[in-house]
Amino acid sequence: MNGPNHVAIIMDGNGRWAQERGLKRSEGHKEGAKTLEKLAIHAKELGIKVLSVFAFSTDNFKRSKEEVDYLMNLCITYFNEKLSKVIDNNVKIIFSGRKENLREDVLEAMKNVTEKTKNNTACILNICFNYGGQEEIVDATKKVFKDLKEGKLKEEDLNKENFYQYMYQNLPPIDFLIRTGKEHRLSGFMLYQATYAELYFVDTYFPDFLEKNLDEALEYYSTRDRRFGSVKTD
Repeated sequence: MNGPNHVAIIMDGNGRWAQERGLKRSEGHKEGAKTLEKLAIHAKELGIKVLSVFAFSTDNFKRSKEEVDYLMNLCITYFNEKLSKVIDNNVKIIFSGRKENLREDVLEAMKNVTEKTKNNTACILNICFNYGGQEEIVDATKKVFKDLKEGKLKEEDLNKENFYQYMYQNLPPIDFLIRTGKEHRLSGFMLYQATYAELYFVDTYFPDFLEKNLDEALEYYSTRDRRFGSVKTD
């Protein structure tokens, strides 16, 4: 079968990776950022056109102020300084999520990397930051209502295919969704886009989920029979 066009990863287990090594949770997030850089380049080399990653949930603001502040500062450093290899590999970086509650310096760093990579064409790295799947569907519905009210959309013309254009980013459906870190749930990640995604849960914490692990996951994907609700006939 053909490889996946759109792969999504719930990058879970950074904090536990660090704690099991007697380190601060922040060290796990730092290692996770390094892993993401490697995987983004590897995904491009494998011909994957879209890689979506769950970097920070709207619910993650419930964590300690120290951890949230560290994550915000890490993102600024990462977006401004650590994505040069990804950019040099012709990867386009976009963001999905709400801007509310994000610091101005974080928003500026996001804007900067988006502008730098807007013309890159090899692969899209969609970073879901301050993201919630239910929030995305609610926000998309508000956009639909606005277009209906302004006469830009007729009710009978709305369907499940063109609803994608109202999401944070107009991306193709997810083919393969991976979650690291031992948990077996979606945690609200890209719920609409993942309707027919093949799911892959692995115990490996994200900092240790390297290129060979992605290769193993894709080998599993290649064994799946994707019927999208139909029945195979002889």
